[in-house]
Amino acid sequence: MMRSAMLAVTNRTATRKLITDTRVGKAVAHRFVAGNLLSEAVAAAAALNSDGLEVSMDYLGEHVSTAPEAMTATESYIECIEQIGENKLDANVSVKLTQLGMGFDDGLAAANLDRIAVAALGVGSTVTVDMEESEHTETTISLYESAQKAHGNLGIAIQSYLHRSPDDIERILPLGGHIRLCKGAYAEPASIAHQSSAAVDGAFDHLASVLMADDDVKPAIATHDDARIEGVLRQADKRSGPWEFQMLYGVRRDRQVELAGLGHAMRVYVPYGEAWYPYLTRRMAERPANVGFFLRAMVGK
Repeated sequence: MMRSAMLAVTNRTATRKLITDTRVGKAVAHRFVAGNLLSEAVAAAAALNSDGLEVSMDYLGEHVSTAPEAMTATESYIECIEQIGENKLDANVSVKLTQLGMGFDDGLAAANLDRIAVAALGVGSTVTVDMEESEHTETTISLYESAQKAHGNLGIAIQSYLHRSPDDIERILPLGGHIRLCKGAYAEPASIAHQSSAAVDGAFDHLASVLMADDDVKPAIATHDDARIEGVLRQADKRSGPWEFQMLYGVRRDRQVELAGLGHAMRVYVPYGEAWYPYLTRRMAERPANVGFFLRAMVGK
């Protein structure tokens, strides 16, 4: 599968150095990342809001291995939430639980997620739990279930390429909240995930239909694929509850603005922070057009 091949290439040391150690590489990366600093992300969010776009802010990082690292990430998220409130941004935050301690101390991750959810409640905002590699799916859903039952202002991402996702959606629908449906960006074996684009698209369309038919949850349809977008729009008139599209910062900005201008809620995923390389590699792996953009910039064309 192209995704697996691309991730294998970008994970090589030489490729990493080419991207992270060159001025052009860093400049191109910042097409997809708002900046290293929270202040840069806040400015980017404000600019998006001015164009009628909502935002989900992501402090980049994952797979920390110590409690101090997890606590630092948690404090960074709380600071971000405070800035959302102070600047009256139409924004929420997206968190990866391996950044909060999941994997080495699930109890710590749960406590940190609780703190972030409480902070978001304080400014009238929400928290989306990102989905990571399949080895973390079950724990991620379990921690989400507990936090959502306790606070009621959370949502979770579900990846359509995972074979288990239909059952996972049925499991979490009774919790309400918002459910971000995306295709999936990690390399997974055929026993875990669909391998062909057609199968992933078919699974996405089916799960989108399930979500759009349930007015007790808020679907967040995360795609840049026009065929997927049009399929959802055909179902939108039958829906009475809220829903939204989601797209990535730096990808199809014109389409984001167009859909918002047509009256559809559009939320842009705005990542920031110094740990941007893993995020960038997944963006290149899941969307070949991004690779072409990067290579053209590297050769000055």
